[in-house]
Amino acid sequence: MKYSKPPLSITDQIFKLKQRGLKFNDEQKAAHYLSNISYYRLRAYTYPFQDNSNPNHPFIKEISFEEIIGLYIFDRRLRLLVFNAIEKIEIALRTKIIYEFSLNHGSQWHENANMYRNNYYFNTNINALYEEVDRSTETFIEHYKNTYSVPVYPPAWMSLEVISLGLLSKLFSNLKKGVEKKKVAKEFGLPNPVILESWMHAFAGLRNICAHHSRLWNRRFTIVPQIPYNTANPFIQNTNIYDNKLYAQLCCINYITRIISPNSSFVSNLKALMETCDLVDSKEMGFPGDWKAELIWQL
Repeated sequence: MKYSKPPLSITDQIFKLKQRGLKFNDEQKAAHYLSNISYYRLRAYTYPFQDNSNPNHPFIKEISFEEIIGLYIFDRRLRLLVFNAIEKIEIALRTKIIYEFSLNHGSQWHENANMYRNNYYFNTNINALYEEVDRSTETFIEHYKNTYSVPVYPPAWMSLEVISLGLLSKLFSNLKKGVEKKKVAKEFGLPNPVILESWMHAFAGLRNICAHHSRLWNRRFTIVPQIPYNTANPFIQNTNIYDNKLYAQLCCINYITRIISPNSSFVSNLKALMETCDLVDSKEMGFPGDWKAELIWQL
């Protein structure tokens, strides 16, 4: 089947949405929004309120364009809140991994194939690391290249600072389970490195979603964190949650944030944000009805 739908002017976009049952309080203001936020970006926010089995996609709930924009703004603020929290976690992860392994195995431990479980993954990941270091314009990387010739690549405390969280997650997951790896997991209050591997992998995916301005609200995740049952600090009591919905990852973020940044405003900011949009159904994001009663969500 060939795609043959023509592009729509903003006036036609508004007309089509009105035909489908969306209400407009101010069409001129709506046109301004649509000139800066694409029609198909907003489609992700109208979708749950439409009959998508019908080719005309009629709205099944009385709703306004302004309410959809409110939902869009809520999601944007949610992304910023999550992205800010993951930034702190990512920096802490890099710091502790570099510190523990470098003290015991020297400056170039990350290049030692014997440190890793799978040689194929090691080669793939270390080549990706070299590529990211070569692309880096950080002053300390350029200084190393201009000053030293051996080793060819900078030490772990430089190299691992410029790679992506996704690559850091892959490197850490492939490391053999030794004293250092267990200690890093313990630093984050987790019972074993496998849980931390899972969380790092999930955080990397979540970070990329935020960085690319994609929708968090109502998203179903393909990369999910393992839910632990014996953490060093209080975690959630109600573990009967959907691990592929946002709430599970927010719990993991909050758990680590309370360790590395005890005075963080993450909890208060999230609670306040959840009250700002009437269209937000917290259950669709995986929040159980009693989530605020959990100890980790207490201020």
